[in-house]
Amino acid sequence: MKTARVLGFCLAATTLAGGLSPVAAKVIAINQPALTLTEARIGTLPDAERAVWLAYLLRSKAQARADRQSLAAELPPGQTPPPPPQAVGPSNYNMPLDRPAVWYKSAEALRIADTMVSFQTPAGGWSKNQNRAGPPRLPGQRYGNDAETMVQDPANFDAPYDRFWTFVGTLDNDATTTEMRFLARVSDALPGERGARYRESIVRGVEYLLAAQYPNGGWPQIWPLEGGFHDGITFNDNAVAKAAMLLQDVAQAPTYRFVPGSLRQKASAAVNKAVDVILAAQVSRDGQLLGWPQQVDPLTLEPISARNYEPRSVASGETTEVLIFLMNRPSPSPAIRAAVEGGTAWLKQVALYDHAWEKTEGGRKLFARKGGGPLWSRNYDVVSGQPIFGDKNRTIHDDVNEISEGRRNGYNWWVTQPQDALKAYAEWNRKYGAPAAAERPR
Repeated sequence: MKTARVLGFCLAATTLAGGLSPVAAKVIAINQPALTLTEARIGTLPDAERAVWLAYLLRSKAQARADRQSLAAELPPGQTPPPPPQAVGPSNYNMPLDRPAVWYKSAEALRIADTMVSFQTPAGGWSKNQNRAGPPRLPGQRYGNDAETMVQDPANFDAPYDRFWTFVGTLDNDATTTEMRFLARVSDALPGERGARYRESIVRGVEYLLAAQYPNGGWPQIWPLEGGFHDGITFNDNAVAKAAMLLQDVAQAPTYRFVPGSLRQKASAAVNKAVDVILAAQVSRDGQLLGWPQQVDPLTLEPISARNYEPRSVASGETTEVLIFLMNRPSPSPAIRAAVEGGTAWLKQVALYDHAWEKTEGGRKLFARKGGGPLWSRNYDVVSGQPIFGDKNRTIHDDVNEISEGRRNGYNWWVTQPQDALKAYAEWNRKYGAPAAAERPR
């Protein structure tokens, strides 16, 4: 297990565990950018590990070139490509997974599925922030939208190297895994030849997830790799957990029985590798297992930052989905049981009561309210364990009410979803209980 180290900042010792600071709020640090996965960094690994990581990086670069060349080949020389698809928010993706089974063979569902297949990248993944109920992709039309920020600003951790080619294949915002699950429902509804193209698309998606998986079992946010924090193993938006859960279904669920047996075996092995890296990335302090970061460095597994306002931290929301994934593993090992016990104990420890996180005249704020909660901070400092909050100017604060109104309104700094993990734990604990002291990994 990784042990939390001092990572460039920590909170003052005067803050209250799980709650608010009794002293004046302050800026406690400046967020630092995450490192890109490079050949130079791989060169620092032990000799036995370098070859597989270098092969992964070179394969990523080759796939990135192939993706671009494939798109360019769709148009005659000199012809202007169509404009890119218009970006939408996740609530407008139009990929429902909760409709009655009969709906997935309706004309509406098939239109969505056809658009979905048309936007699948040559690598086999999908971009994000797109309306899948819109028209199919046109020849030469990009697979993804323009960048969310078109201003080239070196101080912005989220500014892409190419504003017109970004997130071309990603697990962010539930992309790729949602398309695959939607197509699986369509495939179930169309067992004959009519469903063949959708099954072929799912198989390509499985190959994408296998190709994108790091040698140690994690997944980056974007593949082919795009650099910066996107190269980190990404628990944010539950990317690793959802990729692993989908591959677990590919390996075991009858819905995916059309996937070639060799790929299903690889999917099963990939899930086991994902479990290994999940366990290794769990933060511990003073011998106590805690939760998981939003993302970790692919080589060191240390917590890293993401966007300017997303500091390296232990993250309650991401911990929730990881715990649910681990609790769904059959016959959990002592290591899994210890991880679950540690993660749920940490969530219980940092829960905040008698407070509310709601809109006010001055924007969203955290304030005292008897009977309120439980709430969990989105981010906790790795060293001190106290809630931390970032702003767009890279400042890190110990009081959410002191960051800019725009950032308070634009990010859910206090969340409730850890209750889902604690609810699932109550049932899991009845079945498995805590591992005996002798069984716990050291």
